[in-house]
Amino acid sequence: MPAERSRTTCQVPADQLPALLRAAPPRAGRTRVLAIDGRSGAGKTMLGGRLTRQMHAPCVSLEQLYGGWDGLQAGIERLIEEVLEPLAAGRPVAVPRYDWLARRWLAPDLLDAPPLLIVEGVGAGALAAAPHVSLLAWLELSETARRERALARDGSLYAGHWEMWRAQEEIYLAATRTAERADVIVSGEMFEA
Repeated sequence: MPAERSRTTCQVPADQLPALLRAAPPRAGRTRVLAIDGRSGAGKTMLGGRLTRQMHAPCVSLEQLYGGWDGLQAGIERLIEEVLEPLAAGRPVAVPRYDWLARRWLAPDLLDAPPLLIVEGVGAGALAAAPHVSLLAWLELSETARRERALARDGSLYAGHWEMWRAQEEIYLAATRTAERADVIVSGEMFEA
């Protein structure tokens, strides 16, 4: 198990994340993993996409791993067992991909061990993932703004599932206290819906 890292959580602008990640030690084999966590609608996917383009690093979205609206915990387990543990062991990764509209699993994306990896989504900062995460960022945004953003993004697809997903988030966050364990806090207000 890696040495315990000191936790001094501070708020930083998103543009500092690449430098902070590069300065952190690799914890998934030779890969430095940036975990971007936060509640639904906080801007994790937008930030992950922006950093992917900026850093030329692959991004694994937990939305690919959930397997449906009731799959938060299963998605976390897939992240650890099918992505982070193989990386740590130096094996190639077959990243699961779920098609939300067809409600079925697609062929996985293959991923060779990159020097930098972005993992974004609710659950990216799970306690079981922590040994493999080099930098944990928590995105903070008010519930009203998050809900408006999520419903604008996913419309009626999400509207009927907001409360069920929110309940899963509550259980996950109560158990993991992710925001308190985060290395940095990033404001989700900077990302447009």
